[in-house]
Amino acid sequence: MPSLLRRSLAELLGTFALVFIGVGSVASKYYPDADYGILGIAIAHAVVLSVMITATMAVSGGHLNPAVTLGLLVARRTTARTAAAYIVAQLAGGVLGALAVKAIFPIGVTRPIALGTPAIAGNVTLSQAIGLEAVLTFFLVSAVFGTCVNSEAPKVGGFGVGLVLLFDILVGGPLTGAAMNPARAFGPALVAGQWVAHGVYWIGPILGSLAAALLWEHVLLPPRQRKG
Repeated sequence: MPSLLRRSLAELLGTFALVFIGVGSVASKYYPDADYGILGIAIAHAVVLSVMITATMAVSGGHLNPAVTLGLLVARRTTARTAAAYIVAQLAGGVLGALAVKAIFPIGVTRPIALGTPAIAGNVTLSQAIGLEAVLTFFLVSAVFGTCVNSEAPKVGGFGVGLVLLFDILVGGPLTGAAMNPARAFGPALVAGQWVAHGVYWIGPILGSLAAALLWEHVLLPPRQRKG
């Protein structure tokens, strides 16, 4: 197994790519020639996550998301030490991704969108936002267990997980930003100084991840593959 440092650096790199491309797709949408709308943003997030999970899977497991790491920790698929190191690396990757967008894109583009920090629609309550982020993350972590953890599943790399972002963002993007990932929310929030309802993007994804992890670990995975 690669050293914890190497694994953590892989998590940092993968999360950096996710946030840079994700935030960059939001920023680029405001240029006249970029008329791809939310579909383009969803595709950008889906493809970059698919590729980076596949790229880092053999090194770190390709978590790239604190909620995923916590789900795997609850399912005893990783250790507390590894989980802590991964989460720090993921958050650092998210911050670096946001900083890179801030350095490259004009301030007139990034400031109005708060560097792509997820935001809740005006007619959505906090509890609804938490519930939506939880459900969307439940689907994401279900894909992790169903296609990556389950050794009997078809080998599709990270694409079974990344493509969840496509339909999740199409549904949840206009309502909450469909972060499903505390690092995706934290990096832009820190760099932009935008903390409105930030707890939603921790509470919702973690709840959804834990629910999915427990369901798969104790019910849906073949009995011979379960840890508990």
